Amino acid sequence: MTIEARRRTEGFVLLAAYAACIPLANWLIGNVGTVCVPNGPCLIPVAPGISAPSGVLMVGLALVLRDLVQRRLGAKWALVAIAAGTVLSAAIAPPALVLASAAAFLLSELSDFAVYTPLQRRGLVLAVLASSFVGLVVDSVLFLLLAFGDLSYLNGQIVGKLWMVLLSLPVIHWVRLRDERAGMLPA
Repeated sequence: MTIEARRRTEGFVLLAAYAACIPLANWLIGNVGTVCVPNGPCLIPVAPGISAPSGVLMVGLALVLRDLVQRRLGAKWALVAIAAGTVLSAAIAPPALVLASAAAFLLSELSDFAVYTPLQRRGLVLAVLASSFVGLVVDSVLFLLLAFGDLSYLNGQIVGKLWMVLLSLPVIHWVRLRDERAGMLPA
């Protein structure tokens, strides 16, 4: 398989994983947690004394996967993924949360894109960490403000998403090393 064919194949696998994060986040919120609030989300502990809806794990992972989609397929495909993800997010969100879900997804992913794009050639790990952090803060603040008009759960949202970003960094480092050895530069 040529380097270009491998890049595209990996890119489309990453794109599928990115898209899967959206319904999985919604499923987790309603089905997995140490506590499930009646008519509310299922919560997981993300730090001592801090809980968050379980879907935050997939949101953090989605930010990292979007960066990898861009690395493999390029900026245009990353923007297509963001647009499709926004539509999917709005389509599967509960009716009361459609605006909050879609707006938070769109603006957080575009924020991630805006930070990742100029940093990616300087260092993949730094670019993923910085862009994901900006994206997860934007996502958390916008979603909580639009959905509930309240930032009470902000710490849990940020910490939960940050865990997934931090846990992905060794894999991101491995991807960078593998790409360098194979001569596979970013798209």
